[in-house]
Amino acid sequence: MNDINQVVSALDGKDYPKAAQLLKKLQKDSPENPWVKFYIARYYELTNKLESAEKIYRQLLRDTTNPKIVAQSRQAIQRIETIEQNRRKDAIAIAKNDPRNTEPGLLILEPVSPENKPSAIQNISRILKIDPYTARIQIQSRGWRLYKTGAIGELRVYGEELLSAGIPVFWATFAEIQKIQLFRVQYFQSFSPQPTAVCKNELDQLGSLTFNWSEVSQRVEGLLPLFVEIMDYSPHRRTDKFRHKEITQDYAQICDLHLPSRHCILRLCDQTYQFQKGITAEKIKELESKNSIKTQNSQNTARINWNNLVQTFNQQPSVNIWSEFTPFAETALDYTQMLSRIKPHIDIERKSESPWDAAFQLYSVLIFLKSQGQNE
Repeated sequence: MNDINQVVSALDGKDYPKAAQLLKKLQKDSPENPWVKFYIARYYELTNKLESAEKIYRQLLRDTTNPKIVAQSRQAIQRIETIEQNRRKDAIAIAKNDPRNTEPGLLILEPVSPENKPSAIQNISRILKIDPYTARIQIQSRGWRLYKTGAIGELRVYGEELLSAGIPVFWATFAEIQKIQLFRVQYFQSFSPQPTAVCKNELDQLGSLTFNWSEVSQRVEGLLPLFVEIMDYSPHRRTDKFRHKEITQDYAQICDLHLPSRHCILRLCDQTYQFQKGITAEKIKELESKNSIKTQNSQNTARINWNNLVQTFNQQPSVNIWSEFTPFAETALDYTQMLSRIKPHIDIERKSESPWDAAFQLYSVLIFLKSQGQNE
């Protein structure tokens, strides 16, 4: 214990080089000594390596039965948490002094690999002040999670802290989200050598856009539920045994082509794409001729036409395809007020607006911004 006393004396006297030298020797001679581990953690704490210190303190709580070490480790963890909370409050206060940091925004959690999940649960619990069970169910194994909305300055503080702890996140403001131009493709006049799309802009003005396939950086694909209202009967209800209930009848297929050099997105939907016009109509006639049937009489016509259109995209230069919209939407649908502020730019006929449409718009634009390194 004499060497331990020397370490204590060095730490109390803020002679950290000497403490490091003594601890290095002790760690080599007695690597399993819990007091050695404790004072290594204490050294990290005093030299502002809080993450390393907390990790060792928590290991001691898990593996050590010495009541004195357990008590002091708990106190140390509390000190570190208080320091981190104060730092976060100070950072948020500083951020709020800049008017640009008061803009509304959102924070997205990206998926975490299975091997990194245990440490991610611990770090999210610590940073966001939630219990480990809640942290576990909020971590995505695939797709993104819309985690938090609020002032972008505050979200950035949390985001940077999560990133430094190895948790993949990113953030964006609503102003950034609304800057991306969106064109709704009605049909393609040509596919090669340069594709020309007849499309509507955000003001419903019809025009055409010619581009190169090499400009398409990625595709975003998704399924949007189509609802139908039915009468739901329950004999257990005392009154109003018949009630109106909305169920999913089918799905609309939607596909976005991202053109970052033009800062725009081309959107196609199987419900609104005009297959009987342009180059797609020629392909349909060719298919009818080969099969000696009128495909438009088939119930599967729309699906066949859409699959042929997507196959045409697959024949172009390879791009990233994002298709995990549904798990993202399931985390975003609770943010009804936020989604109501997003114009979906989707022309599906519905009896009432659906948050699923705004969720897809948000998902696609977030992918656009993320691919452009929005947080860099």
